[in-house]
Amino acid sequence: MTTERGPDRRKRRNPFRDEVWGDEPQEVDASEFVEELETSRPELASRWHDHPTIVPFKVVGRFIGRNSKRVAVTIAGFVVILAGAAMLVLPGPGLLVIIAGLAILATEYVWAQRLLKIAKEKATQAKDRLLRKKTEENAGETES
Repeated sequence: MTTERGPDRRKRRNPFRDEVWGDEPQEVDASEFVEELETSRPELASRWHDHPTIVPFKVVGRFIGRNSKRVAVTIAGFVVILAGAAMLVLPGPGLLVIIAGLAILATEYVWAQRLLKIAKEKATQAKDRLLRKKTEENAGETES
């Protein structure tokens, strides 16, 4: 019994096995296009802000500019949640502050909306239980 090696074995393998999952496109060599562009339009080569060392900073700047609201909401939401978690052991309304932090995060994230919905349902159930006990106690006091 021999194991097959070489190109025949590779052809029979699942073609998707070696692919990387994600939304990044495959790399394409653009050197020919760049050379053609430099010869046809030399004024582009003299622009300093298109220099390869500057472009990554421009990309990061655009990313921060486009997503600054999301970054700010994320930071603010997690700070409020951490403050609420601290208030669980320190004096203060810890659960209310955590719910407020989830409300902040829910403006940008679906998972936070789901958690906020669950928290609201649990708070409503707790309120109903508490009010039901109070009415039962008041009814017991009036009968005696």
